[in-house]
Amino acid sequence: MRKIWVVVQREFLARVRTKWFVVTTVVGPVLMAAIVVMPIVMASNGGRERSIAVVDVTLDGFGERLTLMLGAPGPLRATRLDVGVSELDQVADSLAGVVGRKELDGFLIVTDETLQDGRTEYRGSNASAQMDMDLLRRRLSEALLTERLDRVGVDPTLVAQARIPVEMRTVNIRGGQATGQSGESMFWLAYIMWFLLYMAILFYGVQVMGAVVEEKTTRIVEVLVSSLRPFELLAGKVIGVGAVGLFQLSIWAVIARLLLARPELVAKLIGLDIGSAQGLALPEIPSATIAVMLVYFVLGYFLYASMFAAVAAMSSTEAEARQAQTPVTLLLVIPAIMSLMAMISEPDGTMFVALTLIPLSAPIAMPGRWIVSDVPLLQLCGSIVLLILATVFVTWVAGRIYRVGILMHGKRPSPAEVWRWVRSS
Repeated sequence: MRKIWVVVQREFLARVRTKWFVVTTVVGPVLMAAIVVMPIVMASNGGRERSIAVVDVTLDGFGERLTLMLGAPGPLRATRLDVGVSELDQVADSLAGVVGRKELDGFLIVTDETLQDGRTEYRGSNASAQMDMDLLRRRLSEALLTERLDRVGVDPTLVAQARIPVEMRTVNIRGGQATGQSGESMFWLAYIMWFLLYMAILFYGVQVMGAVVEEKTTRIVEVLVSSLRPFELLAGKVIGVGAVGLFQLSIWAVIARLLLARPELVAKLIGLDIGSAQGLALPEIPSATIAVMLVYFVLGYFLYASMFAAVAAMSSTEAEARQAQTPVTLLLVIPAIMSLMAMISEPDGTMFVALTLIPLSAPIAMPGRWIVSDVPLLQLCGSIVLLILATVFVTWVAGRIYRVGILMHGKRPSPAEVWRWVRSS
C-alpha cells in the first residue's frame, strides 16, 4: 500500500503543480458560464439592425402592408420594391449583388400565392441566422393572419385583443413536494453536469493512457516494475490521476454553488442590471447533488480509466494507442449521447431509467436524472452497486492485461493473445 501511495502522490503533484491545471481550473467554469449566460446577454442586448427588402410581386397591395408590419419596432428594417412577374428574376439577381456588397442583408419575395399557401422565399447573407429567420417567420405569419381575417370581414384588432399571452411557470416536484426550482433551470443544471462528467471522465481517462504509453515507450516502466508490482503501478496511476480530476471537479462545484446562491453577483458579472437578477432562473445545488456527481465521477472514472490503461499496455507507440482507444471512447460517447436524448425527451421514461442502471452509461446518466427527476433511493443504490461490481471486474481484467502487456513491445497482440493474458494466473 505504501508503494501505491508513492505513485499516487507523484501522479497527483506532477499534474496539480502545472500551469495547465491552474488554467483549466479557472477557464472551465468561465466557459460553462458563457454557455449559459450568452443567450441571456444576447437576448437582453438584442442583435444589430437587419435591413431587408420586400420584393412585392402581388397585385392587391399585400406586399405594402407586409412591409409596414415588418418595419414594426424591432431589429428589422424593411423597404418595399414593386416588381412585375416578368422582372422578378432580373431584380433578384440585382439584389443578390447588393447583398454581396453588404448594402443589404437579404430580400423576401412575396407573391399572390403567399396568401393562399403561405409559401415564400427569403434570400440573404443571414439566411442561416435562426433568430433572424424565426422573427421573420413570426412577422410574416402575423401579416398573413391579419390579411386573411380582413378579407373575410373579421376585424383583426378584435382578434389581437382576444389573444392572451401565456406565461407558464414550471416547478419541479421531488419526493411529493414542490422544490421551488423551475424546470428550465434544473434542465440546464443537468445538462452542464452531463457535459462536465462526460468531458472529465474522457479527459482524465485519456491522461492515464498517455502516462502509461509514455513510460512504456521510454522504457521507464522497466525500471519501475523492478521495485513494485505492475498492479501497484497501475493502481497508483489511476488513483493519482483520478484524485486530480476529483479535486478539480470539487473546486468547480463549490464555485458554482457560491455563485448560484447570489444571483445579483451573477447579473453584475454578465453585465446586467441588479434588477435583472430577479429574472435569472438560477438553480440551487444541494449538497446531495454534489455528492452524487462526485461519487459517479469517481466510479465512472475508475471504470473507463482502467480500460484506457489496458489499451495503453497493449500498444507500443502513442499513435497505436490513439488508434486502439476508439472502441473504449465509443463505449463512453454512445451512452452519453443516448442519455442526453433521453433526458431531453422523457426524463422519467424507461430508456432513461435503464441507462442509469447500466454501468457503462450510469456515470453520466444518473447525475442528470437525479436533478431533473425523482429517483427512488433503491434505484440509486442499485445503480451504484452495479457500477461498483462492473468497475471491480474491469479493473481486475485490466490489471491482468497490464501485468503482461506493460513489458511487451513490437506487434500489437491479437484478441486471442489478450484473452490468454487475462486467463493466465
